[in-house]
Amino acid sequence: GLTLATILPREDPRDAFLSHKAGSLAELPKGARMGTSSVRRQAQLLRARPDLDIGLLRGNVDTRLGKLDGGELDAILLAYAGLRRLGLGDRPTALLDPQEWLPALAQGAIGIELREDDARTRAAVAPLHDKATALALACERGFQAALDGSCRTPIAGLATYEDGTLRFRGEVIAPDGRDSVATGFEHKLNAAATEDAARLGHEAGLSIKPRAAAWLTL
Repeated sequence: GLTLATILPREDPRDAFLSHKAGSLAELPKGARMGTSSVRRQAQLLRARPDLDIGLLRGNVDTRLGKLDGGELDAILLAYAGLRRLGLGDRPTALLDPQEWLPALAQGAIGIELREDDARTRAAVAPLHDKATALALACERGFQAALDGSCRTPIAGLATYEDGTLRFRGEVIAPDGRDSVATGFEHKLNAAATEDAARLGHEAGLSIKPRAAAWLTL
């Protein structure tokens, strides 16, 4: 009896690179210790820098930053949206270009869930709804659903909606970073925009699922 009724405007979805030893991922020395708890980020890191020593990074943001500041790790990756919302938007050393480094699906977005029959609350939160973000997320969630994805699968993707056009790029990466399969589209949406966005994302996921199947069962 619950529904995701309202989607807030999306925060910056990019991943943030943080380090006291290098100005960018490319500048890290060979064999540098890199921290992340994300299967997606690990796969992307190994694809870009197979020489890195990637370690598991757990805990809240302060704990993760503490491990970096204490010298346990040479660099870490975090969601820029989370840092900004905590007033730490000045901490990143560099931001990763989403054209080259796709974020997690729905990264930076917040949804408000409520009871389907709660008309009063639905009306109260309705002014907070952001159509462009909602359409992008419908597409991304459709893509994830088609792949049966979770936080333990190396799936990445980003959709944007502007001037009636939905654009999407998504991929599944081998956990060791040695291979990947990608898809994307650009499509004008009709009146049933939300349903179309979800359908298009789902179809995009299905189109690559056979080739990515081995990487989705971890």
